[in-house]
Amino acid sequence: MRKRLRLRRDASMTLLLGASLGLLLYTQRDGAAPTTSLSPAPGLATQRPTPGPRKFQAPDVAPPAYEGDTPVPPTPPGPFDFGRYLRAKDQRRFALLINQPHKCRGPQPDLLIAVKSVAADFERRQAVRQTWGAEGRVQGALVRRVFLLGVPRAAGTDRGDSEGPSTPTHWRALLRAESLVYGDILLWAFDDTFFNLTLKEIHFLNWASAFCPEARFIFKGDADVFVHLGNLLEFLAPRDPTQDLLAGDVIVQARPIRARASKYYIPEAVYGLPAYPAYAGGGGFVLSRATLRRLAAACAQVELFPIDDVFLGMCLQRLRLTPEPHSAFRTFGISQPSAAPHLRTFDPCFYRELVLVHGLSASDIWLMWHLLHRPHGPVCAHPQPVAAVPFQWSS
Repeated sequence: MRKRLRLRRDASMTLLLGASLGLLLYTQRDGAAPTTSLSPAPGLATQRPTPGPRKFQAPDVAPPAYEGDTPVPPTPPGPFDFGRYLRAKDQRRFALLINQPHKCRGPQPDLLIAVKSVAADFERRQAVRQTWGAEGRVQGALVRRVFLLGVPRAAGTDRGDSEGPSTPTHWRALLRAESLVYGDILLWAFDDTFFNLTLKEIHFLNWASAFCPEARFIFKGDADVFVHLGNLLEFLAPRDPTQDLLAGDVIVQARPIRARASKYYIPEAVYGLPAYPAYAGGGGFVLSRATLRRLAAACAQVELFPIDDVFLGMCLQRLRLTPEPHSAFRTFGISQPSAAPHLRTFDPCFYRELVLVHGLSASDIWLMWHLLHRPHGPVCAHPQPVAAVPFQWSS
């Protein structure tokens, strides 16, 4: 009888301990769950900081992941609705709201500069106009300029919230006034968002083919780049505009980003191959008149892709053209020299040898241009001795 009571008591204790353990585990699980009543929409990743920029790697290592030669997106880089994108991706013709039909009338430009911009970024446009993007004769070459814009999201509701609180509600009137003063604004009716930069590519290619078909060369870049126009024109001087050319900072074997937290996230359903075709970084590149015409035709036959410079790489692949790498196009900015850490990278002694440097503020662009265009040129003496052995740029 005592043995039976002992067994019954042990069984009761076992059940009690089991129930307590289950309750503890259930409590911990609930404690880890979000306490807010607002849950994220299904299928959308939580926003995290964007990883750092890509780095070049040696050919014998894994190919670099695609991470950033495009500017800060015009809209907040929240989770991207690929379902909506796939439903609307075949819409590729939008009205031209502000045009510059006379930009290339008269003497044809030797260089047409096209700069991606957004409505609120007047300061950067002014910096470009007053420095490297000034129109006129440069080293004997005729230079013309246009800025490429879309409509600020929600502008139709008088809330230019896609570009931050500084976007005015009367943005269209301001752009029209700016166009009358400077004659360099091209505005299309698509939303000016990061993933619509591809629309800027195809619309500009079509516009240039229609309104500037005889421009010898075309430079296309971002508003936050500094361009040493003299070096660019020197590079183009021996080139034939009737021959194919697309030169810049060429990236090869870049992998699609599969992490949902990245603004460059591309699901396998959108692009299933392990690597992108070779492409020139979107911070800035130059192409010939012949390539412009062929590229406009090829891009009309290539399915739209939400990353603009990769999309152009796909168009080049269709043409069986390989972009030409040029070491003086620095779409990642200037890296600190590994053997000369005392040197400052924001120095005219670096910039005077380059064609393009990406990622500068409007004031930096203005300052560097004036440092390089002093009456007697930049002063390139450093207070500290330069290393005796040749240094190499860090990768």
